[in-house]
Amino acid sequence: MSFELFISLRYLKAGRKQVFVSIITFISMVGIFLGVAALIVVLAVMNGFETDLRDKILGINSHVVLTEYSGTMRNYQKIMKDCARVDGVVAVTPFIYGQAMLKNGESVSGVVLKGLTVEAGAFKVINIGRMKEGSADYLSEKHRVNLRLDSSLAGLPGIIVGKELAKNLGIFLFDVVNLISPMGVPTPLGMVPRMKKFLVVGVFDSGFYEYDSTLACLALKDCQEFLNMDDNVTGIEIRVNDIYKADIIAKVMERKLGYPYLARNWMEMNKNLFSALKLEKRVMFIILSLIVLVAAFNIISILIMVVMGKNREIAILKSMGATSKSIMKIFILQGLIIGALGTFFGCLGGLSIALNIKKLSHVIENLFKFKILSPDVYYLSELPSRVNYVDVSIIVVGTMLICFLSTIYPSWRASRLDPAEALRYE
Repeated sequence: MSFELFISLRYLKAGRKQVFVSIITFISMVGIFLGVAALIVVLAVMNGFETDLRDKILGINSHVVLTEYSGTMRNYQKIMKDCARVDGVVAVTPFIYGQAMLKNGESVSGVVLKGLTVEAGAFKVINIGRMKEGSADYLSEKHRVNLRLDSSLAGLPGIIVGKELAKNLGIFLFDVVNLISPMGVPTPLGMVPRMKKFLVVGVFDSGFYEYDSTLACLALKDCQEFLNMDDNVTGIEIRVNDIYKADIIAKVMERKLGYPYLARNWMEMNKNLFSALKLEKRVMFIILSLIVLVAAFNIISILIMVVMGKNREIAILKSMGATSKSIMKIFILQGLIIGALGTFFGCLGGLSIALNIKKLSHVIENLFKFKILSPDVYYLSELPSRVNYVDVSIIVVGTMLICFLSTIYPSWRASRLDPAEALRYE
């Protein structure tokens, strides 16, 4: 052990007259511990939010959506073949978007209709989430035969609804519901809303409240018939092999197909949401870094007080041959030891919380009987966490750099001490 490290460790121990310095040292160490732990936990939660949100959005939406400027798309079979030939495309499927009213007894709710081609493997492109009841295959008439339903239900087209929508309207599996189209039917008495009965063949749980409370899925042909779209579709959904190259593949499609086709990727469609999450992450990092800065100022005050109290010892060391560089090194090491201990325990505490945050959140919810993330307010129902070890490394390096910078002035002041002046009256 070098004598500089030996002396800096001795200075960390409080003498009989330096209890106050020892308390401030402990407080600054705790401050660094809290700052590092808070930064790790908050950034892990923000990363978890971003990852979970992205996975759920891409689970129920495709990577690229191809539409026409004019509205509905005709001759979509040929366009699908052209899209499938583009490098990086994994699967393609047509889809229909529409709006309607869903009625069950006296309960009515507005819904977003989505028409899917089950036979063509639409669920290779999108995934409407975990099926709580029933099956997405029952949207197909040939699969509904296996259900062996009553003759009164066998001829009805199938519909899948989200769990929140089912709860709000009191819908259960194999209930009959009425779908009301806003596009009315002309009669001698005026426009009359178009109404048709559907059989509930599934209830899905996407984990995304917005979708679970408003989305209803139909077979593509049933949706075309209900919305009077003939053989037209709203557009084509496309899945690619690399989600971060979706924008490049979308531009290739637009160049290949030309006007009037428009290709939008998932990053473009959710740009505002992910930009807001990144901004929140940066702001939280800056705010929580202030805790570390406050602790760093404590280190400065500690070292200044130690230097003032150790004038005699510093003068003796210099008179015995210690150089100014060695004196600086003693106090730099003392500050770095305080910072390193606080950072080390902060990393342990922060990682322990971040890696077990779901369990901790469940314990808190059960203990205090409240929901941390209410699904009807937030996009997610659970507190997610994803530790990015690059972020942890940046936090550790940044904290140690701040601690190092905070030691420069006090250690420089100690190195400038004149031994003759300090020992004149001894």
